Amino acid sequence: MQRGTNIRTITINSDEIHFDFIRSSGPGGQNVNKVATAVQLRFDARNARSLTPEIRERLLRLAGNRANLSGEIIIEARRFRSQQRNRDDAMDRLLQLIDHACEVPIVRRKSRPSTASKVRRLNEKKIRSKIKSLRNRPPADE
Repeated sequence: MQRGTNIRTITINSDEIHFDFIRSSGPGGQNVNKVATAVQLRFDARNARSLTPEIRERLLRLAGNRANLSGEIIIEARRFRSQQRNRDDAMDRLLQLIDHACEVPIVRRKSRPSTASKVRRLNEKKIRSKIKSLRNRPPADE
């Protein structure tokens, strides 16, 4: 399988991906009880030779609960009634996850408000305080 990004193309060997077919749940009547149409895709991301260490790290972080402790990503697809469509769906979801992991995150640099913006903010606070103080009752004359 090949998937292109705007930087380079990543090739995933088919021996790195393993499919298990299980019985699906939900609507489908007798077909659901007889045919194993749901797909469980297993991709060993930790030992994938086709991924760089940085992409591998981001991929496992993005996978979240779909990754187990041994670094294997498990994607279950049971949306469709046919085995082939579920297999394609699981593969598309894995490729989307890998594409997302290939994007290098933008590092946020801390910024501070400028001196002028601090002065403006304090002036606005003073004006607002003055308006609110005018709402108070006038002091009682003794």
